Amino acid sequence: MKIYLYCITSCLLVIAACDNPIALKHKGTTIATKPIKAKSTHIAHDTISIAAVGDIMMGTSYPNNVNLPPDSGKNSFKAVLKELQQADITFGNLEGTLLEGGHPADYKKKMANPYYFRMPPAYAGILKEAGFDIVSLANNHVGDFGEHGRISTTKVLDSIGIRYAGLLTQPTIVFKSGGITYGFCAFAPNANTVPITDLKNAAAIISNLKKQVNIVIVSFHGGGEGLGFEHVPFKMESFMRQKRGDVHAFAHNAIDAGADVIFGNGPHVTRALEVYNKRLIAYSLGNFCTYKSVSVAGVCGIAPLLKVFLNKKGEFLNGRIIPIKQTHLNGLECDSTSKIITRIKMLTETDFPRSGLNIADDGIITVTQQ
Repeated sequence: MKIYLYCITSCLLVIAACDNPIALKHKGTTIATKPIKAKSTHIAHDTISIAAVGDIMMGTSYPNNVNLPPDSGKNSFKAVLKELQQADITFGNLEGTLLEGGHPADYKKKMANPYYFRMPPAYAGILKEAGFDIVSLANNHVGDFGEHGRISTTKVLDSIGIRYAGLLTQPTIVFKSGGITYGFCAFAPNANTVPITDLKNAAAIISNLKKQVNIVIVSFHGGGEGLGFEHVPFKMESFMRQKRGDVHAFAHNAIDAGADVIFGNGPHVTRALEVYNKRLIAYSLGNFCTYKSVSVAGVCGIAPLLKVFLNKKGEFLNGRIIPIKQTHLNGLECDSTSKIITRIKMLTETDFPRSGLNIADDGIITVTQQ
């Protein structure tokens, strides 16, 4: 009964997410060292709440500052700030580097239409104040500025206490919060990241992590990119002559090895949800906050802020989709039309007709079978 009441109360709280945002403080060019979010990190309770979002790229300073937000990014998350802050753990995919200066990686120069994502290091303070606890660095843009960019990014994150994983130099991270020990790992098909295509290695990493912690959170960057890749194909995906992983096989393999919740990214569109062995899989969380960096036309411009509630065993209890949208003019906003809820519901029913989930029109996610 205690778990049930907590979950229902938590889910009801998110209804006001878009109506009462909290003002975001900004530290100018300095990096914030303390979060302002109201987290229950020292309160033991029976339910674990996780806020999860997809790609984050708050504007790029390369080759100039034209594609940086006019407010230096300080209001990047204002529309959903309360929901990011009010979770035990807040996760996102950091799609780019935190770096001053530097030169693009040589391999990028060989591409026909390369994208270079370089955020000012001070923007890390905005992430911290918005409530992010962990980010994935397992993606194709963490290497946009080579080793120099990766080192700068990790040093900046270390300096403000945002945890990360997914690089070969740091495949996993273990940390404690609210009396729970968490393990986090991330995988991608890109150079210098932990490979998504090596299922045996992924299982070994996850299994070893599970021996050390209570809850294992896994992120992956996989699948094709763009409008034609909303559906999970149940096979190895390729894009631009690169194998991008069989995300369904990867996710099930990860849960069999000990993963408790899985958050996918990479396609720049949102994909379906599934429950497998009582664990939640989000196959892609889409573009969350990508200021003038990628296309946000059509379904590329809608995405969820996913609130997930687990018990202490890591089993999925329930959740909620908070619908957001993006435009290049207005940035991240709440979506009163709830388009992404309808979209995820359709994708889930189509790709996983036995998903074990019910997605209501208001975004509440409940378990229909186990």
